[in-house]
Amino acid sequence: MTGPRLVQPPREWSARVAVLADGRAHTYGDLDARSRLRVRQLLAGAGVADLDGARVGFLMEPGFEYVVTQWAIWRAGGIAVPLSPHHPGRELEYVIDDADCAALIGAGETGRRITGPARKRGIPFHSVDDANEGTERGFPPPVSDAAQLPRLTAARPAMILYTSGTTGRPKGALTTHAQIEAHITSLVGAWRWTRDDRILHVLPLHHTHGIVNALCCPLYAGATVEFTGGFDPKATWDRLASGDITVFMAVPTVYAKLLRAWDDAGGATRTRWSRGVGALRLMVSGSAALPVPVFERWEEITGHRLLERYGMTEIGMGLSNPYDGERRAGTVGQPLPGVRLRLVRPATGKVLAEGVDAFAPGESGEIQLRGPMVFSGYWRRPEETAAAFADGWFRTGDEAVLEDGYYRILGRRSVDILKSGGYKISAVEIEELLRSHPAVRDCAVVGIPDEDWGERVSAAVVPEPGASPRTSDGIAALLDPWARERLARYKLPRAWRCVDDLPRNAMGKVQKPAVRALFEGGPP
Repeated sequence: MTGPRLVQPPREWSARVAVLADGRAHTYGDLDARSRLRVRQLLAGAGVADLDGARVGFLMEPGFEYVVTQWAIWRAGGIAVPLSPHHPGRELEYVIDDADCAALIGAGETGRRITGPARKRGIPFHSVDDANEGTERGFPPPVSDAAQLPRLTAARPAMILYTSGTTGRPKGALTTHAQIEAHITSLVGAWRWTRDDRILHVLPLHHTHGIVNALCCPLYAGATVEFTGGFDPKATWDRLASGDITVFMAVPTVYAKLLRAWDDAGGATRTRWSRGVGALRLMVSGSAALPVPVFERWEEITGHRLLERYGMTEIGMGLSNPYDGERRAGTVGQPLPGVRLRLVRPATGKVLAEGVDAFAPGESGEIQLRGPMVFSGYWRRPEETAAAFADGWFRTGDEAVLEDGYYRILGRRSVDILKSGGYKISAVEIEELLRSHPAVRDCAVVGIPDEDWGERVSAAVVPEPGASPRTSDGIAALLDPWARERLARYKLPRAWRCVDDLPRNAMGKVQKPAVRALFEGGPP
């Protein structure tokens, strides 16, 4: 191959709109030409004909310049290292150092946050003034248009994405062009992407959900990506109901906020929003477990059964509810095309199942996956990479059970699978129940070390606005007797905290270590 299929759009797409951002439409021809210009500037700045795997960090808000920069780094032979606008300086510098970035690119005020780190490390910083039609500052003049771009092979490394860091410092997951393309083609086929689609993009662009699922897939198919300029529930409802959008992807927190905005709206607005959203082709939820009440309420007001799927930074997307067919609340469906899955009993390493037909109903085990989209390894961490695989299978650390042909995630063995009084308990199961109480907006269940029980089941609860009580003692008095009627005694929370919100990362995932810290001080 002369380059990744994604960054070589067919000439007949030149006049098609690729990106809508800040009120401007940018065609595939614009994207192709602008990224080629930036490739030549990158190469001239480095004084080489091929970046040959050099890491280039880039920081900017979602929009056209982000896509241009991503494509340019790939076309120049570099490894793209997207940085998060939401991260504090310390975390940005950690990624820059861990990836050993050879250059940094920034756009606008957000991008200028990494000028200091660039000076401190003596590496080039290139500024893109995205407020002035992409004026370049800090880039050298490009080499001749006739200059040959690097020849890329499928095996070349392409991107480093950093894990959430829930089990330690974030690790860089390295993927090749072939692995990214395998991920893309699996989803394009499974979710029926076409050139007629337009996705409203509201996701962060330093995680695989926002980068591959919601950006690379539509661009691979010749579709249009519309950036919002920041998530606002009412504005998002209006765009979803406009008739222009065909696909929407979000995390459960976003759907919960949209539901609250719908509840707060007037009758005529509700009718317009519900009718308009009902016309979308596909709506997807991921990156965290979708609460069943959210799934059911969304279907009630829009007619859409959200498609829930399962993925990780290291594997891309592994499982999905079907595009056609039943989408079951509380499940993540079945393996996507090209993905092999097996369940393994963690304590013994015994393989319980590989494939739906071989599974023994009722047994649970760790999900282990293999396929062409699985990452190459953790950047410069050979020991951790080796530990992440078992006989060529990636160990996800997530436990699941197969129920009537659909996989249901029980949770991470180290976070969401608790052991109390000799019982193995799913934190996710308890959370789903607590969220069904009308006074509970959200909650997180964790295990706290206990000399008698091993782990003490503990629940942090976010009450609904206006609901009472709003103290930890009050929450315990309200929910404990209610939960006793619905849970086995060994599953009952033995400690409660009332909180204004749960600690989350940029993708909306609850940070369980931070939740545990809420209970470390003993009784409130």
